Amino acid sequence: MSEPQGSQGTTQRLPVLEKRDPSDPGWSPDEPSPPVLDGEGGGKGRFWSARRVPAGIVALVLLVVSGVSLYDVVAVRTGHSAMAWRHGLANQLAERPLDDTWVLVGSGVAAALGLWLVVLAATPGLRKVLPMRSPRTDVRAGLHRTAVALVLRDRAMEVAGVQSVRVRVRRHKADVRASSHYRELDDVHADLDTALTEASEGLGLVRAPAVSVRVGRAGRKG
Repeated sequence: MSEPQGSQGTTQRLPVLEKRDPSDPGWSPDEPSPPVLDGEGGGKGRFWSARRVPAGIVALVLLVVSGVSLYDVVAVRTGHSAMAWRHGLANQLAERPLDDTWVLVGSGVAAALGLWLVVLAATPGLRKVLPMRSPRTDVRAGLHRTAVALVLRDRAMEVAGVQSVRVRVRRHKADVRASSHYRELDDVHADLDTALTEASEGLGLVRAPAVSVRVGRAGRKG
């Protein structure tokens, strides 16, 4: 049984405005310039993630540690004894050598967590959102990989001879696996490659993913 064909939609290309030469009759200095599309004239990169979960975890840990430490310091200043964990921690730090196993393990964990936070702060994230070209520099748009996969799948199902399609979209590549129940595989492959390449380029992405197509014969059931 063939897979149900998705909704058929049309993708319109953005209008292209040609820049007029000042020597042309009727040219005016007040004439608006054509919009610059991101990705064609110095486009922007990926969207930056807010990193709410890591930031929330770090803030919560710092809040707990700071609160407990502040409470202990105030208690000592007011004449009370320090907490038992503070005495134990001070004794452990004073007695254990630097080459102790637990000291090395704790240092390694702290270094790994610090490196993880640095990587999160220095990388944009949101790898599943592909940036789109925009006619305005103050407007940004993105398209999720799932949406790109659905568009390519629907376009592939329109090709004659295609029975089922699986599409996996990565940052720079779209892997398409199709099954054909009639027609020559080479003809189906050529039609799919042409149709999906046009569909990928027509999505308006800053960097359209390259399409990799594989076509096999659909297996018989029963």
